[in-house]
Amino acid sequence: MNPQKTTIAILVTLSAISIALADDFKTNSGKEYKNATVTQVEADGIVIKTKSGISKLYFTELPKDVQERFHYDPAHAAAAQAAAVRQTQELNQFNSQQEELARQQKGANAKQYQQGLEQQAKYNNVQSLTDQLSILQQQEQNLLVRIGQAEKRRGMAEVG
Repeated sequence: MNPQKTTIAILVTLSAISIALADDFKTNSGKEYKNATVTQVEADGIVIKTKSGISKLYFTELPKDVQERFHYDPAHAAAAQAAAVRQTQELNQFNSQQEELARQQKGANAKQYQQGLEQQAKYNNVQSLTDQLSILQQQEQNLLVRIGQAEKRRGMAEVG
């Protein structure tokens, strides 16, 4: 590439950038956007930045010359919109599935927690019964000792 062609290419690029840096847009309904910078060109419109903020201007709201300048193709825009709708539906379906899984997990956790409480209650009940049995066995031993002592005293009293 020769230096003259390179210089021309750079100048064309810079002039295109300068056009994009400061432009005025007027919608078909008459709303004006002054000194706007095009930050993004999408299939269905352009995103602009002005001193008041960021806005999206749909090509259907803009004059034909602006549509042509940014190569608006209604079929391409419709296909992009259909793809966006599909993507949104898929995302919603995914989110619904995630919510259902979270709900099921929460239910399973609650059930597991309840089972744990029931297990603990059963264990506590068994422990209480075991403790009571131990006390009753000790009382039985004490009674047997006292019965033995009483019989021994009675046997001695009969002999004496």
